[in-house]
Amino acid sequence: MPEQTPLSLSEDDLARLSASERIRYRLVGANCRYHANDNIAEHIRPGEIDELKAEVQQHLQQVLQSLVIDTDSDHNTHETAKRVAKMFIEEVFRGRYVAMPAVTEFPNFSRLNELMIVGPITVRSACSHHLCPILGRIWIGILPNEHSNLIGLSKYARVCDWVMSRPQIQEEAVVMLADALQDRVKPDGLALVMEADHFCMHWRGVKDDDTAMTNSVMRGAFLKDPNLRREFLSLLSKKNAA
Repeated sequence: MPEQTPLSLSEDDLARLSASERIRYRLVGANCRYHANDNIAEHIRPGEIDELKAEVQQHLQQVLQSLVIDTDSDHNTHETAKRVAKMFIEEVFRGRYVAMPAVTEFPNFSRLNELMIVGPITVRSACSHHLCPILGRIWIGILPNEHSNLIGLSKYARVCDWVMSRPQIQEEAVVMLADALQDRVKPDGLALVMEADHFCMHWRGVKDDDTAMTNSVMRGAFLKDPNLRREFLSLLSKKNAA
């Protein structure tokens, strides 16, 4: 069972809690899920990110001690806990703690309705099972209509990074990305293909360096029209062969 925080605390009581406990209190009170790949930015108040980093640093220092690493005399690991805490909060898991990046939208004045493909976009994530890196590429197919919102090319990369910068499993990550883009662009059709290497395969376990994972999400016209789907996939094949 997930840790539960009492839901009848005063402001003074809340002030005495750690940052993680205060944030969890708000999440539970709002009946919001806070799984590894969820964004919880709405429930974080100014200044609490720095508190979280300090709290994570403290716990990571205890992990290093439990691994019997002498961080006092070992100059290589003296500030490892601080560096890793900053990396988790500000970089590799940043997509959990910040709001979706601003995405400027433009009306489809030219009434574009032909297939557009964006990619490959390089993405970096982490396996939520072992917190090992996931390194991959994403291709996005968009079939706009006259009412669709057009967004800049770089914005696709920013939204990808926001979704992927969390502990994930690839199958769920592409669905979350599809949901975010569908909500922003509102196209007639949306297609995603992601191909990635998982270091939980390369680095541990079977230690297989040749296995990658590819999966896709098809929405709207891409799901209903096999010719459009074939066109999208064939163009990806040509790009990979070039």
